[in-house]
Amino acid sequence: METKKKILIVEDEKNIAMVLAYNIKKEGFECDIAYDGEDGLTKAITGSYDLILLDIMLPKMNGFEVCEKIRYKSQVPIIFVTAKEEEKDKIFGLETGADDYVTKPFSFRELLARIRVNIRRSSGEVVRAAVQEAPAGSLLTVGELVIDQEHYSVTKNGEPIELSKKDYDLIALLAENVGKVFTREDLLEKVWGYDDYFGDIRTVDVTVSRLRKKIEKDPAKPEYIMSKRGVGYYLCAR
Repeated sequence: METKKKILIVEDEKNIAMVLAYNIKKEGFECDIAYDGEDGLTKAITGSYDLILLDIMLPKMNGFEVCEKIRYKSQVPIIFVTAKEEEKDKIFGLETGADDYVTKPFSFRELLARIRVNIRRSSGEVVRAAVQEAPAGSLLTVGELVIDQEHYSVTKNGEPIELSKKDYDLIALLAENVGKVFTREDLLEKVWGYDDYFGDIRTVDVTVSRLRKKIEKDPAKPEYIMSKRGVGYYLCAR
């Protein structure tokens, strides 16, 4: 019998948390709830979860802090579910290590689709179609960058670059297809596993911006991850 996937909801509004938990359980998942940031962090670190739904405005410790601290211990998928919809909040949320961001009010159907995709990708049930399985020791070299597909790591001039899973997936996809322009919709599908309906193209822009800060000498004048105006992004061979 297949083990049920388990989700942690960290939400201080009890009515919202209970409604989410009820609907999530109806879809066949197990579910725990934490009503403040400290309890959410404790449960996330000590428990075993397949995904975390995390509010931002929480008592005792806000969601940004919780997410950042979880990332020191785990790469469990995290989706922010919050009323904070300003672009700067979304950017900061993704930069702290979240995988996605859903603003209230939201469609449960959309949230469920994002939950399922993130769990499948995290558990290895979904393999990125655009990046072929790499043979042992396979390296991709683009300028000063070296992408090690066996160990899922990236170095620049021999120095390791700290990347999230999404950062790595994005740079690996682009490095496999140097010079090929991908639309934001392409990247949502291939890196995030979303179709056009459920994805938010701003998530792509935020991730590209974050990645540029890590690999470019001057993120404002990128040499690697280039933009094709009105189309999307590509990796330059330099």
